[in-house]
Amino acid sequence: MHTWYEQAVFYHIYPLGLLGAEKTNTLTETAHRLTELESWIPHISDLNGSAIYIGPLFESCTHGYDTKDFRLVDRRLGSNEDFARFVRLCHENGIRVVVDGVFNHTGREFFAFQDIREKREASPYKDWYRGVNFGWGSPLGDPFGYEAWQGHFELPCLNLWNPEVRQYLFDSIQFWVDNFNIDGIRLDCANVLDFGFMKELREKTSAMKPDFWLMGEVIHGEYNRWVNPEMLHSVTNYELHKALYSGHNDHNYFEIAHNVRRLEAVGRSLYTFVDNHDEDRIASKLNNLANLFPVYQLLFTLPGIPSVYYGSEWGIEGKRSRTSDEVLRPALNLSDMHGKAPELASHIAALGKIHTENDAFHNGSYKELLLTNRQYAFSRSGEHGTVISAVNNDEQPASISIPLPCAASDVVSLLPGEIPFSLENGRLSVTLPANGGAIFKLQEV
Repeated sequence: MHTWYEQAVFYHIYPLGLLGAEKTNTLTETAHRLTELESWIPHISDLNGSAIYIGPLFESCTHGYDTKDFRLVDRRLGSNEDFARFVRLCHENGIRVVVDGVFNHTGREFFAFQDIREKREASPYKDWYRGVNFGWGSPLGDPFGYEAWQGHFELPCLNLWNPEVRQYLFDSIQFWVDNFNIDGIRLDCANVLDFGFMKELREKTSAMKPDFWLMGEVIHGEYNRWVNPEMLHSVTNYELHKALYSGHNDHNYFEIAHNVRRLEAVGRSLYTFVDNHDEDRIASKLNNLANLFPVYQLLFTLPGIPSVYYGSEWGIEGKRSRTSDEVLRPALNLSDMHGKAPELASHIAALGKIHTENDAFHNGSYKELLLTNRQYAFSRSGEHGTVISAVNNDEQPASISIPLPCAASDVVSLLPGEIPFSLENGRLSVTLPANGGAIFKLQEV
């Protein structure tokens, strides 16, 4: 029996951007923008999405990661009641909801930081932050020094070795579960979080909700240091993200296949994506936009839990500058997007359906079947059958012969459209379209 997250197709929303919120939180009253998100629920269902990762959500000063209040939805988005309603509607439509947990640091307006500013050594919160030193001041004029995330002094680092800080965060998560019924947390900056904290977090959240999912933001490193039975269920698969676009730009499927083989040691539970709120849009990374089709096919059929970043189903572009990520997080009106890039959106919807309906993609085993610079085929096998995915990174159609991973009496093509193929002597002969692919379900003997 698979967990909901092993079967999930995620849709990733950066709400402050999507809903066109003010860049700086100076509002005195709540703006009820979250109600606009409710119309996106049917769209996500149409894409065959079954989970939403939405964040950051909680009251902050600017971009959402400088948290001011862990138990209040950002007033630029809406009220706690607005978000509780949104989660309820998602659940009624079979969609799980995962939120951002920013536990490495807070903003300077967080109550504990403000108390230290006011009371200095007399503050009961003086040990809530790392490296607090009353012998010097911060570059931002605070009357004490402290450790800041990557030297950004507007983001003071919490002291996660302090049991009071841990308990405050655990109580906050319990608040989100009790009041919003969230299904999981994506841990911001998991690569620098204390391992002991993450182990205790796993224990606490499993007790709150047995199928609660913990996914960490990790860019580099051996992913199984974080993904294991004691800590996190998943981390962001940045390695595959990089290989997916450069493997197409360089006509080098060996890069992607090598990456998949290497990560097999971690298991098949990594969170996979082709773009997100910190990375250039995939349509801006590919040299040839036609490669969006094989890229998304690989995203949905290789090992991992696939995620689509809002707007990329329509092939929108966006490149970050040296000073700003804002172009990666645009305001979008759903009604304006209807009819944009219909072939890509319907392709992603078809892939979502195939992923959902075939348990081979829910932690099923992986086997490489054919590999050249420009063609790549592999199988995924689960309790209820085997599926072959084959892609072509060439301007011309490609005729290939794929050895079957098991005896089969017939194959069924799963993607829409006519794909010429034949089955003979334990091999599947198929002509793949230019910059395209095919997916086959085996009728096993």
